[in-house]
Amino acid sequence: MRRDLLRLATAGSVDDGKSTLIGRLLYETKSVLRDQLEAVERASARQGLAEANLALLVDGLRAEREQGITIDVAYRYLSTPRRSFILADTPGHPQYTRNMVTGASTAELVVVLVDARQGLTEQSRRHAAIASLLRVPHVVLAVNKMDLVGYEQEPFEAVREAFSNYASRLDFQDVTFIPLSALKGDNVTARSSAMPWYEGTTLLHHLEEVHVASDVNLVDLRLPIQRVIRPRDDAHHDYRAYVGRLASGVVRVGDELTLLPGGSLVRVTGLDAPSGPVQEAFAPMVVAVRLDAPVDVSRGDLLARPKNLPHVSQDLDAMLCWLDDRPLELDRRYLVKHTTASTLARPVELAYRLDLDGLHRDRAAPALGRNELGRLRLRAARPLCFDEYQRNRSTGSFILIDEASNATAAAGMLLPPRPSSGPELSAWEARFAGNGPS
Repeated sequence: MRRDLLRLATAGSVDDGKSTLIGRLLYETKSVLRDQLEAVERASARQGLAEANLALLVDGLRAEREQGITIDVAYRYLSTPRRSFILADTPGHPQYTRNMVTGASTAELVVVLVDARQGLTEQSRRHAAIASLLRVPHVVLAVNKMDLVGYEQEPFEAVREAFSNYASRLDFQDVTFIPLSALKGDNVTARSSAMPWYEGTTLLHHLEEVHVASDVNLVDLRLPIQRVIRPRDDAHHDYRAYVGRLASGVVRVGDELTLLPGGSLVRVTGLDAPSGPVQEAFAPMVVAVRLDAPVDVSRGDLLARPKNLPHVSQDLDAMLCWLDDRPLELDRRYLVKHTTASTLARPVELAYRLDLDGLHRDRAAPALGRNELGRLRLRAARPLCFDEYQRNRSTGSFILIDEASNATAAAGMLLPPRPSSGPELSAWEARFAGNGPS
């Protein structure tokens, strides 16, 4: 039987125990090979530790092991009888915020760790705000190191209240609070007898049971075309199909679709999946679509329903997380990669820089530096077919690439096109930034 897959990421401040928690999950679910565990035990002994430091199962870089911090995003895989997991252990240091964005960009759930002794820190708030911007629907606030506060309820309740107040200005589908000790294993995979006041579930049980199937957008059909298949052999000389991964929605044989950006109407005459012909396909399947007419289709075009179309525009309004060491430069050319499309674009206006600590808008900011976020307007060389990120994470996201160095300069989350009249901020922006000073 095929198990469900959950993608999750850890977040939080430095030394809150993210790597230790993932190491504990790997160890308790028997997802660690014997030689890996022996290597960790030897490394722990060299550090003078009596027990294996499970964080070393995740901190793979030598610099990470020597400094005791996470630098790169580490991906680990584990399975239980109920579900398979891809875990992204993201850095907690502010210098590596861009790595946290990378790890959380594909996550369906984020575990924000907080040290029970320290409470909610500035970096914890920043990571929660970034997770909200990235439209991660499910959040677990894991109050770690409960063993160091005597397993008392008061520190846990203080953290829960502080985070609840902060998260009320963010956009999460649900937030779950779990007190635990990653070092000792309390409430990670087994309930802890040391905290009888906690009546909730363990972290692993919650990860196994959290419902993510409904998070997939099956309403808006979006099929970005990746390539055209047209065999040249005699046996298949009449075969022509257009291949792509469904970003969202469902497509069936017989459906009438619109090809964008041109707007031609076509009808689906056949669907071919890797396993063979099918009558319907749904996100995130890869499918080859056969149409009733030999229309002009190229990589970057998109198929959608005539009465449910995405935005098509050269003007893009987006929230950007700047990743490059070189700051944003207005009117400089960058390469935009959006779904399967690529085109050049120029930033033309920086509306504001977002202060993630206070969720305020700094309209006087001249540019965006590394790890900073802000709202930007770009002008693309050709029209792109997109949805706002809050509606569709696949067709609502893009990356900017520095044309000269080929480095990834920024990750972008598209906003609804700015109307000629009406409010300057979208409803989502207004809610996220609250009523704080700008």
